[in-house]
Amino acid sequence: MRHITRGARSSAVAALAIGAVVALTACGTGSGGGSSSGEAAAELGEMEGSVSILAWPGYVEDGSNDPAVDWVSGFEEETGCMVESKTYGTSDEAVSLMKTGEYDVIAASGDATLRLIASGDVAPVNTDLIPNYAGLFDFLKDQAWNSVDGVTYGVPHGYGANLLLYNTEIVTPAPTSWDVVFDKASEHSGKITAYDSPIYIADAAVYLMAHQPDLGIENPYALDEEQFQAAVDLLKEQRPHIGEYWSDYLKEISAFETGDSVAGTTWQVIQNALAGSGAPTAVVLPEEGVTGWSDTWMIASEAASPNCAYAWLDWIASPEVNAQATAYFGEAPSSQAACDFRDDCEAFHAGDEEYASQIWYWTTPIADCVDGRTDVECVDYSKWTEAWSEIKG
Repeated sequence: MRHITRGARSSAVAALAIGAVVALTACGTGSGGGSSSGEAAAELGEMEGSVSILAWPGYVEDGSNDPAVDWVSGFEEETGCMVESKTYGTSDEAVSLMKTGEYDVIAASGDATLRLIASGDVAPVNTDLIPNYAGLFDFLKDQAWNSVDGVTYGVPHGYGANLLLYNTEIVTPAPTSWDVVFDKASEHSGKITAYDSPIYIADAAVYLMAHQPDLGIENPYALDEEQFQAAVDLLKEQRPHIGEYWSDYLKEISAFETGDSVAGTTWQVIQNALAGSGAPTAVVLPEEGVTGWSDTWMIASEAASPNCAYAWLDWIASPEVNAQATAYFGEAPSSQAACDFRDDCEAFHAGDEEYASQIWYWTTPIADCVDGRTDVECVDYSKWTEAWSEIKG
């Protein structure tokens, strides 16, 4: 099975143009779903014959990359909607492409979804028109990255956590805290690794939530100036002990196989690969919790093929198809039923709600604090990118 790296997402968050984000309250989503993002469909009509989809690599496979990997042909045969797809490399690119009005559907990460909603480029979805929606994990629904004021803007795809990976022969006893890469990083100086992205500032904030409670951090993506500076300072303290920042998962695999890295942030798919090669590594979800991702399928507010778009959202959420797509990418599926078509759900902790509750899913930081505070302004992502450059030096 081939896995697609999420390495491009580091450049996604590094290039965010948060100035384009307007206050979400301006969307007017408080009354029955009506908003500047359009109205949710009340019913479906005849299929238009085609649908244009914008997605991460590996999300819309039709057999052209690998004849054994194809969940598009079945959709076309069943619905008569011929799929035209385009892949993008960064969330910023995706947001720009959606503004062209050329796409009916987008698969968006949490660092893009709120911008798409706020700008009116995507519409609320009527989940009653998506039968497979009912079977999706409840903990992925109606979240800060896929809904606003109780209005649903998309269908969850797959999800994953940014875990702590460590060399079991060198990092002993087995760590249970992120302190191994922060306060105790000097013990393995030069062999600590971290995800190369401004979003990694949120990982530092998660650590500070537990170890400096007086800062009052309630959400790692909602940081006021003092909280933000504390997270940045922690990462600057960590910097001398970093051997390499990584974004390409193949490079992290190699670094742990050679011993150049012994502890750092990772994904479950990386540990699976290391275990397969016999490397002495293990992963843990530390006691402080972790950051992670949950992607969302969304429909353009001015979709030329809304009926085919709804059909695609239902298709990609169906158990067998979702199992194929998420397994190919290397992430947990969005439903328990999908696990009937996979043999690795346990390794990805699919459906483990307690496990999932410890994940702070990527959400775009904006000035209007996403933790609900109104008495302070939070640091937006443009400043996160500036700070990340300072941290790396």
